[in-house]
Amino acid sequence: MSLVELARFDNRVEADLARLNLEAEGIDAVLFDTDMHGFGWGPIMPIRLMVLEEDLADARRLLPTL
Repeated sequence: MSLVELARFDNRVEADLARLNLEAEGIDAVLFDTDMHGFGWGPIMPIRLMVLEEDLADARRLLPTL
């Protein structure tokens, strides 16, 4: 099992909302680079939403605007 990137966000609130929507549907998701984003690296280091590779298709279906 490996993690793959589903989306990138410049805003922590949007990233958390997407993560919570996935988790409400039973798909585990994690955010990477949230600490770097908080130090003002947002445009250079966006927040990455990660899911398990086997959940990627379902996650894309649930969040089609990403």
